[in-house]
Amino acid sequence: MTPEADRERERLARAALTRVFEPGDERGGRWLREIGPVELMDRLTGTDGAARALPGMTQARLAGHRLRAAAADPARDLDAVTAAGGRFVCPGDREWPSQLDDLGDARPIGLWVRGRSDLRLWALRSVALVGARACTPYGAHMAATLAGGLAERGWVVVSGGAFGVDGAAHRGSLAAGGATMAVLACGVDVAYPRGHAELIGRIVEQGMVMGELPPADHPTRTRFILRNRVIAALTRGTVVVEAEYRSGSLVTARNAQRLGRFTMGVPGPATSALSAGVHELLRGEAVLVTDAAEICELVGEIGDLAPARRGPVLPRDLLDAASTRVLEELPARGLAQVRDVARCAAMPADEVLGRLYELHSLGFVEREGDGWRLTRGRTREGPVRRGGT
Repeated sequence: MTPEADRERERLARAALTRVFEPGDERGGRWLREIGPVELMDRLTGTDGAARALPGMTQARLAGHRLRAAAADPARDLDAVTAAGGRFVCPGDREWPSQLDDLGDARPIGLWVRGRSDLRLWALRSVALVGARACTPYGAHMAATLAGGLAERGWVVVSGGAFGVDGAAHRGSLAAGGATMAVLACGVDVAYPRGHAELIGRIVEQGMVMGELPPADHPTRTRFILRNRVIAALTRGTVVVEAEYRSGSLVTARNAQRLGRFTMGVPGPATSALSAGVHELLRGEAVLVTDAAEICELVGEIGDLAPARRGPVLPRDLLDAASTRVLEELPARGLAQVRDVARCAAMPADEVLGRLYELHSLGFVEREGDGWRLTRGRTREGPVRRGGT
């Protein structure tokens, strides 16, 4: 048998096994690693008792797996995903993202993918944005803003396609003309949630949709949780925008931490239950981020630094220490004599006079007879703002 034929047999076996084992089944992953997908399917579908060689499987569980294996039709599933404009990507394919191998026996059997781009290349420069489904307007705004900023910097935004933060992240990236990937907990030809049918269609056109479940398969609560490990492993880092203490987004973040990926959180009001989970992450090993530049500084290349953060530069910040001391000794109201300023500043009168003339040329003070005062309409810091005192 040729290598091409062997590869096709393995692809068919893996496609069938996505209907046999649930995502993240480590026992199934161990059998897959030890005996290979073709042999594993042969044992599950054989009638000669060969399945007895699979250790750690009860008869009841074996019977369930054999029922699923008997009903699997990988050729039909591959035709269905092709008809939907997709493909099935397996470990060993050129397009397979090797970082998923970090999941060990819990790595996906294969990924069903829709979208024209290269999964491996996109995953190399990707960041996950996740958070609450019932997010606040603040959470939706931050997710969209972060996603747009990442897209403008050439990063792929990965999320789960759900309502709330996920949807805002996808839309923010699409609006910026960027790339985004949705990791689904159902078949890639299923629009779930139904309210995001149009959004998922846009992601397929402009980005990529993927999942572990075969075509037409339905989501479950457990599948949503297990889906999160793929998001964490696929990306360079995970940003949690809003999350309660019990949240699937925190599962993604903790998976990312275990895998050695960067974990980040966006702070919110201390009184908001939807930020409580994020704040708990930030008390641990997660890094606080507030914009796309800070995310890129963490997950990007050396030298990809966020701009320095500081308050506004005031005119008095540009003065040297002696001039600043003279300015501080002038009263807030009224005139001051040179000798009085010199005594309070502990400086010679001649030097004080020179400093006063310098401050006069800069607009800080004005002279009136033999006295000096702060320029009207200014404070020691700079011009008085309209409506100020």
